Amino acid sequence: MKTDKTRKEVTDALSEWYETVTVMSEGEGKTVIQVRHRKTGRPFIIKSFEGEAPVYEFLSGIECEGLPRVCDVIGCSDGSVVIEEFINGTLLSTVMRRGLMKYKEAKKIILRLCGILAVLHENGFVHRDVKPENIMISDNGELKLIDFDAARVYDTEKTSDTRVLGTVGYASPEQFGMAQSDCRSDIYALGVLLNELITGAHPSEQVAHGRAGRIVLKCTQINPDLRYQTVEKLAEAL
Repeated sequence: MKTDKTRKEVTDALSEWYETVTVMSEGEGKTVIQVRHRKTGRPFIIKSFEGEAPVYEFLSGIECEGLPRVCDVIGCSDGSVVIEEFINGTLLSTVMRRGLMKYKEAKKIILRLCGILAVLHENGFVHRDVKPENIMISDNGELKLIDFDAARVYDTEKTSDTRVLGTVGYASPEQFGMAQSDCRSDIYALGVLLNELITGAHPSEQVAHGRAGRIVLKCTQINPDLRYQTVEKLAEAL
């Protein structure tokens, strides 16, 4: 949906149908609000941010267990407003603070993420910010990949990203201007995550033993050509 209204005008209009529960974050041209539908009482998230939202538009047209359901995407004169489902659950970062995982348990998480990312990659999108704070385990046990604000469409005509985005430690070298990020950038982050689930440390500090360590080292090669080239190949190695 497109409109000539500003993001503020749109979010103000949405208050007729949605009641604000809490402002989850605000700043740097972005606001995230948890709301409740006035008639049904169901919880939702309303995001307002600068720029277009091609990834959210894609998500609004698909059903995938591991991805949040996007109800509406509104293109505004000064950015975008997105309405998506609110997921009750626990962040993986919280789970990780409870203790280290065995390879078998960590492998299940990485395999599930490979399946979710495959859906994005097959459609030309790169998440670019896979990390424990962007992975939710819902109350019914489903693993969800969230927060697509750093995601981008892969452009074969570009040699580097136009914006440096991602989280230090999980972001691949190419996300800092060395090359254009692609699906192998997400694979780099998965390698870091696998290592931290098992050892509690970044691969630069300590690498997991055995099979897990070999997989981590291949995922986190500086040269993306030396990593697993697809999440399907990573899943096979796991």
